Amino acid sequence: MKRTLSILVLTCLSILSINAQKLENSILWKIEGNDLENASYLFGTIHITCDATLEADVQKALDETSQIVLEIDMDDPSMQTKMMGGMYMKDGKKISDLVSEEEFAIIDALITKEVGMPLKMVETIKPFFLIAMMYPKMIDCPMQSFEEELMKVAKEQEEEINGLETIEDQMQVFEDIPYEDQVADLLKTAKDNLTNDKETFAKMLKVYKEENIDAMVDMMDDDEDSSIAKHQDIMLENRNKNWISKIGDYAKDQPTFFGVGAGHLAGETGVINLLREAGYKVTPVLE
Repeated sequence: MKRTLSILVLTCLSILSINAQKLENSILWKIEGNDLENASYLFGTIHITCDATLEADVQKALDETSQIVLEIDMDDPSMQTKMMGGMYMKDGKKISDLVSEEEFAIIDALITKEVGMPLKMVETIKPFFLIAMMYPKMIDCPMQSFEEELMKVAKEQEEEINGLETIEDQMQVFEDIPYEDQVADLLKTAKDNLTNDKETFAKMLKVYKEENIDAMVDMMDDDEDSSIAKHQDIMLENRNKNWISKIGDYAKDQPTFFGVGAGHLAGETGVINLLREAGYKVTPVLE
């Protein structure tokens, strides 16, 4: 349950993120130069998928590195407790404070159907997390996760797992975005009964399979009606910028395999471009 919850949070951050600059179609990139003794690798994951099989080039990169760094340290035994504490709105806020009675009824119908309990029982949870609870219902297959697969490899190879940010950092993202904007997305999801969300997931899985990281970035630009579009600095840009020095520190210490959501890779403020601006040579690993 601990890891499932963290994967839903990661997906919430990824699917609400994304921006643009043409790059090769690849989800695996090699990091060299800038006084690195050995190469490290940057792998774009998708947090919820139907097939999280690690391809041969990814396995090779894992064999050539000696630690795995994800967005957060998913081995942290205190992770679930910290996540649970960050899921609830502050100052006694509830969904019913943010919507009309009619809108509450629309959301209640969806939550009751998909989550299995009335909205009244969970209305103090931040709207983004209520959406995240329904992510497994948005794909037509049993849920798999690349993070889970990478965790297995780390265990098999007896390697350390670390994170580029803390769970407190991730929880703060959902606090910095106004609850009113979050509930607007929840209401939109409820009004179309997950239809648009399912279509978005299907498109995301398709472009991920094609390793088209530019298309992943473009997806959010297409959703102009999303209330989250105006918070891309919080969801994506600031986090990417904060990761660069940490990526450098980890890579200089030892050859490292970095696994982050593929939506973080491309774009002017994407991790690949920011690493290049910092002086690293970042090249695609093409089969």
